[in-house]
This record gives sequence, structure tokens and C-alpha cells, in this order.
Amino acid sequence: MMPVAPPRSKSGWLLALALVALVVASFASMPLQLAAFFSAEALATTSEFLQGFAPPELGTKFLLKCLNATAETLSMSALGTLLAVFGGLALALPAAGRFGRAPRALTRAVLNVLRSIPELVWASLLLVAAGLGPFAGTLALAAHTSGVLGRLFADALENAEPLPEQTLRTNGAAPMAAFFYATLPQTLPQMMSYTLYRWENNIRAAAVLGVVGAGGLGQMLKYHLSLFQMQNAATVVLCMLLLVAMVDAISFAMRRALTR
Repeated sequence: MMPVAPPRSKSGWLLALALVALVVASFASMPLQLAAFFSAEALATTSEFLQGFAPPELGTKFLLKCLNATAETLSMSALGTLLAVFGGLALALPAAGRFGRAPRALTRAVLNVLRSIPELVWASLLLVAAGLGPFAGTLALAAHTSGVLGRLFADALENAEPLPEQTLRTNGAAPMAAFFYATLPQTLPQMMSYTLYRWENNIRAAAVLGVVGAGGLGQMLKYHLSLFQMQNAATVVLCMLLLVAMVDAISFAMRRALTR
């Protein structure tokens, strides 16, 4: 005899209905003009616009510029992620409650502020202080990612098995030594996985940050689009796609190796 499925709670049905109503209200409040979007005139204009991107510019001089911008974007993402790892670790310890409740609440509020502000907003703010170029983009990535990694690292530390560290401290080990020999080794693979995943995201973000003048491929893309040099812009977009695909593959392979 098959077991009888438990009855669904009314709160679940109410939540589903509320979500459906929210989606319907969102579409109703937006002035969507789907007929105009799919009209023959719109399709012809879109086709003409896309044809302007072909063929991509493949001149040696321009490809070297794209290569330099790609290296700049890669450097921004790598350095920004590295700075965020140190910042995230420094904030994760008090955020995990290792120094009491008050520092935990204060640090978590700081982490919420850091990760609530998008990279583009950070870059726009830091451009005033750091000026145009990759330095502002690197700091923007570091600020936002510090908030994200700090929260993830803090959760990993809180969820770690406390018994090994307690055992070491009971046997006379210093608190810092017990942390480094017991708790940190438990959470290190998870932290590395989080770091690699955020590096993937930062590659995409770094490619876009140049739109506000933060250097790299994004700045090249904005420049050529503003001059309607579509073939040059197509080459820049291809460089972005290749860079993201390469970093995604490397990060995926490294994360798989860490979780084995």
C-alpha cells in the first residue's frame, strides 16, 4: 500500500498565490509594447544594427590593444578578489561571533553595507578619489567582494564542528593556535571554493566596470560604441566572452579538485 502524501498547508498555497499575484502585477504595471518590439520595422532595424558588427576587426595593432585590455581586466579581477579574501577573513572572525555579540552585530552590519552596494556604484564613488583607470575598478571589486566573502566565510566558521578546537584549548593550546590547527582546516576547502566562484563573478564585473571609466575591456567597449565603431566593439565583446569562458573553465576545474 502506497503511503498517503501529507496534506499541503494553507500557508504554502497562500504564498504561491501571492507570488503569482506579484508577477501578474509586475507585468501589468510595466508599459510593455510587445507588438512594437516584434514588428517588421523593429526586426529590420535590429538586423541592420547587428550586421554592423560583422566582420570583427582583426588587425594586429587592434588585437594587441585588446590583449592588453584583457590582461588589465584579468589583473583587476584577480587583485580585487585577493584583496577581498584578506578583507573578508578579517571581517569574518568577528562576524562569526568569536569576539562577542556586539562586535558580531557591528561587523555583520558592515558586511551588509559592503555587499549591498553594487560594483558599478562602488566604482562610480571611487573614481572621484582614485581617478579613471583600473585602480578604481580594483578597489570597487575588492569592496563589494569583501562583503560577500566575509559573510560566506563567517557562516562557514559558525557551521564548523567546534569539538576539535575545544579539545585543543582544553589541553592548553592558545585560542589562535587552536583556531589555525582545528577550525581553519575544516573550512579552508569551502572558503577556497567560495573565493574561486567569486573570482568568476569578478571577471564578468571587471569587464563591465570599464563602462564607468574603470579600465579594461569595458572601457574599450564604451569608447568604440560611442564612436559607432561596431566592428571594433565586436572584437572587444569576443575578447570578453573568451576571457569569461577561460576563467570559468579554470575555476570549475579547481573547485572540483577541492571538493574531491
